[in-house]
Amino acid sequence: MIVRDARPDELETIRALTVRSFEQYGLTMSPGTWAGLRGAIDTALDSTESAHRLVVERDGVIVGSVLLFAPSTDAYGGVAKRVDWPEVRMLAVEPSARGFGIGQLLMDECVRRARLDGASTIGLHTSDAMRAAMTLYTRMGFERMPEFDFHPEGGDVRVEAYRLNL
Repeated sequence: MIVRDARPDELETIRALTVRSFEQYGLTMSPGTWAGLRGAIDTALDSTESAHRLVVERDGVIVGSVLLFAPSTDAYGGVAKRVDWPEVRMLAVEPSARGFGIGQLLMDECVRRARLDGASTIGLHTSDAMRAAMTLYTRMGFERMPEFDFHPEGGDVRVEAYRLNL
């Protein structure tokens, strides 16, 4: 498996992968919450804010992706408070490729790049529905930052903030 920067021509492949990765949550969320999350995928992927756009490639196929927004960018399109640390968004792993450590590879690369960029902290947001991701983040040492939680408009879930000191 190779972790690398995404190419601009891979955006639609990454979008389709991200939607497939998150579709399972649409089965348990209210329609309004799923519509909000689905819109957030497009907003994040289409953002012109400064971000590392990373993918994992296995046998020539993209099986994972993530965005690492630069500190103080508007990573959430005005929905969440701005922070002064890099922010991980839209960690996605192809459902058929789960269990091979792809999410860990992507998160390790986000941490590595945040350190290279001089950051002393890295953050992310997630929700209770995303149990596997929350397990990964907790295992890595991320800690809750409830003062940065938010409720998306039209949604019925709290999006929880986490931070890792580097």
